[in-house]
Amino acid sequence: MTALLQLEDLSVSYGPVEAVHKVGLTVEEGEIVTVIGPNGAGKTTLLCAAMGLLPASGTIAFAGSRIARASVEAMVAQGVALVPEKRELFGEMSVEDNLQLGGFSRWRRGQRDQAQRMQEVFGIFPRLRERRAQLASTLSGGERQMLAIGRALMARPRLLMLDEPSLGLAPLIVREVLQVVSSLRSLGVSVLLVEQNARAALRVADRAYVLEMGAVALSGPAQDLLSDRRIIDTYLGIGGAAQTGAAEATAA
Repeated sequence: MTALLQLEDLSVSYGPVEAVHKVGLTVEEGEIVTVIGPNGAGKTTLLCAAMGLLPASGTIAFAGSRIARASVEAMVAQGVALVPEKRELFGEMSVEDNLQLGGFSRWRRGQRDQAQRMQEVFGIFPRLRERRAQLASTLSGGERQMLAIGRALMARPRLLMLDEPSLGLAPLIVREVLQVVSSLRSLGVSVLLVEQNARAALRVADRAYVLEMGAVALSGPAQDLLSDRRIIDTYLGIGGAAQTGAAEATAA
């Protein structure tokens, strides 16, 4: 089977400092893959490089075709969407207008299905329908995250990249957001999830990569890593106590 996204020997440097070192990663069609690891491990850098936001060496291929020169435009054209950690919404625009902007790439290609796409997003996030005329800046943290994901889904991506979607959210909202992430498989959307909340991420993912100091330290089925002693001791044990409340709320 041809991987939807395949990274081979991907490396990223900031001047003389190598932040990501020869990472290999695959995301299959209909799969949720998570990248976990401590702060400063290179998770966000990896995601940005895969999206074409940062220059990198190595190989990026999508649906079996190598991306010779990765750029945001090239990745969007392939069907990749990114929800960044800071969400980057247009605060002085309404929820509906933010969603319309998410569908602009399809409109530019002559696909006039924005109204249908918006109804689909409202079906996934009913709260956004209620807030459709509200300014994005007035939404709660959870609602802003829903809007950021909804805006990305307006482009009908084949692969959705999420950077720390649980950051700053209350446990119950984390559960709601990650349940939506889990449901995206049924809509034909694959997910690459970067997340520091290791327990929550492993519970929704099919496979996982553990990134440490810019390199893959461990990888495998998410359920196997959830019970791996090395992961428990490092991320889910006493050192991960702060994650426990939010993570337990994500249990199905």
